[in-house]
Amino acid sequence: MLNEQEQQLVGVFQNGFPLTEHPFHAMGQAIGLNEQQVLDGLHALQEKGIIKRIGVVVHHHELGYRANAMVVWDVPDESVREIGARIKQFDFVSLCYLRRRCLPAWPYNLYCMIHGRERNETLERAERLTVGCGLTPYKREVLFSRRRFKQCGARYFQGSRNEALGT
Repeated sequence: MLNEQEQQLVGVFQNGFPLTEHPFHAMGQAIGLNEQQVLDGLHALQEKGIIKRIGVVVHHHELGYRANAMVVWDVPDESVREIGARIKQFDFVSLCYLRRRCLPAWPYNLYCMIHGRERNETLERAERLTVGCGLTPYKREVLFSRRRFKQCGARYFQGSRNEALGT
């Protein structure tokens, strides 16, 4: 169980970082803590295993990347981790992960998300990735996004705790 201060901290933290020079200060102000108390509280939550990692949700569309695609491959299970590590080295890859196949209809087990400003750029990047990671022998699909959904991080608390920063 989280105490009230920890709940407030998680509640304000789940809204993302405010775009300011001192985001931890702004977060603290919203819940009555100073910047150091916020940092100490987040560290304590990490120590307890409540917070595992801090990630970024990038709104690619707003940055001009409108040709986004999931690229999937059917690679041997014993090679997937090594190949995945190579894929993650490419700066246009935002996600790379392993999934179970759903045979016979879906043979793919290695997924990655790539971004480009135009469709041709994204296709060229998919090809560069395929060749650069030694994936040419494996079956592949490039699946372009047709629709955007609201992107956000995990939500643990709803209501008044989230309203502190106006979200």
